[in-house]
Amino acid sequence: MSLSPSAVQSRAVERIVHGIATSDGAGVRLTRVLTQDLQRRLDPFLMLDAFRNEHADDYIGGFPDHPHRGFETVTYMIAGRMRHHDSAGNEGLLGPGGAQWMSAGSGLIHSELPEQEEGLMEGFQLWINLPAAEKMSAPWYRDIPPAAIPEFSADGGVRVRVIAGESHGVAGAVQRPHSEPLYLDVHLPAGSRFVQPIAASHNAFTYTYRGSVTIAGRTLSDRQMAILANDGAAGVCIEAQQDARVLIVAGRPLGEPIVQYGPFVMNTSEQIHAAIRDYEAGKFAAATVQSR
Repeated sequence: MSLSPSAVQSRAVERIVHGIATSDGAGVRLTRVLTQDLQRRLDPFLMLDAFRNEHADDYIGGFPDHPHRGFETVTYMIAGRMRHHDSAGNEGLLGPGGAQWMSAGSGLIHSELPEQEEGLMEGFQLWINLPAAEKMSAPWYRDIPPAAIPEFSADGGVRVRVIAGESHGVAGAVQRPHSEPLYLDVHLPAGSRFVQPIAASHNAFTYTYRGSVTIAGRTLSDRQMAILANDGAAGVCIEAQQDARVLIVAGRPLGEPIVQYGPFVMNTSEQIHAAIRDYEAGKFAAATVQSR
């Protein structure tokens, strides 16, 4: 597939974010890249965690049972194996190159635990907000094996995996209304470039997780996020200074109030209190999770 870098003017880099080193679950070390203070700017995206741990002590505890309500989680694995269980009795194994898309909706309890005792564990978890009208919808999830994520090749040996949305005529594994998320994993050999159109109305960012790239004259190195400016440009052009891998994420902002309390994301404080009451009353455990 031939893609002309001159076909799209690249958005500028508004800000470079390094993320915050932290731990979550039962002591899993990770970098919180998209933090709560960026939720309004990057609406509909609420959080991005990146984890890359060589030592089992940094991930072996995993993420034991915990609740969610009001948003969707997308887990994308680069290396390692994690097993999912939820309060409806569903389970799935997430391995290298695979993804899981889960909509918590009205509420469920789930766990994500490593199914390995040594070796690299690497991946990402992205949180995407649900519109007010769908926050109390029935929960569902979908395991997406590596072979179910469409890929295509572009000039210069670039390889693109389309997890969600659409890229150059290739539809992703998942399509979602309202937020219309785009989620790409782009592998670029040194000296190559890739152009991705992005709707002017959508918020967008990139995350470099290997090597070094340039966007609109700014250099983004390993473990750096670029918030792309809403400057009217038609997309993003990424140039690889060395072999690199980059996530491109974009979506249509919902423009609704965001009230978060830990694993609950609603529109009002009253709805947060209701979520806490329902969880404490055991109503999440009765959730019916639909597999899609």
